[in-house]
Amino acid sequence: MRGKVRWVLWDVKDTLLRVRKSVGEQYSQEAKRAGLTLPAAEIEAAFRGAYRQHSSLYPNYGIAQGLGGQAWWAGVVQDTFSRCGVRDKVLLDRLAHNLYHGFSGPDNWEVFPDSEQTLQGCVSLGLQLGVVSNFDNRLEGILRSCGLLSHFRFLLTSEMAGVAKPDPAIFQQALQRCGVAAANVAHVGDSYRNDYLTAHSLGIRGYLIDRRGGTGQPEVPRQHRLHSLDELLTRLQQDAH
Repeated sequence: MRGKVRWVLWDVKDTLLRVRKSVGEQYSQEAKRAGLTLPAAEIEAAFRGAYRQHSSLYPNYGIAQGLGGQAWWAGVVQDTFSRCGVRDKVLLDRLAHNLYHGFSGPDNWEVFPDSEQTLQGCVSLGLQLGVVSNFDNRLEGILRSCGLLSHFRFLLTSEMAGVAKPDPAIFQQALQRCGVAAANVAHVGDSYRNDYLTAHSLGIRGYLIDRRGGTGQPEVPRQHRLHSLDELLTRLQQDAH
């Protein structure tokens, strides 16, 4: 019998909520408001290139280089539209500002239908909840505006922690906040490497969610794979024995 779970840690993006439309679509709509006509597919491809480059040059929002989330995202957005031929510096600044703040609220985010009920179910069982996310510091406002913030005792973003998953140091910081042994903590996320493997390496009970209904990672035990958060409470109770 394993230790009783007292805390459940959560990834957020693509676990509890997701972007409402593709990045290409949302950037294209913002460009249209600024008088530009740019195909979503073109912007999507440009964004992927810009995101990869900035992630490589300035990992974890460029904290080590003195950037932080807002400046980092401004660079990504400006590079994205520059790759699409936009050269007006004032316009690039405006697009970056508007998109950063646009993704700060609920309009561009969609909460999965099973998220609220599962979080409430965990709380009803007496479990404490926390967040461990490779997100910037807008996360608190996003969770508040989406109606999820009140479920959590703490939020730990990679920008706040100064380190990002899959580095186990961010989970170690979370464990300190929980104040219990790793055996008394579970973690739910959608990334095999960032979430499941890293949590598992520290003795945290990992649950990997695959909403697409595939077979998932075969090396993950079946009882630790979820196709819906609706399965979580039963799994937590089964795994305690």
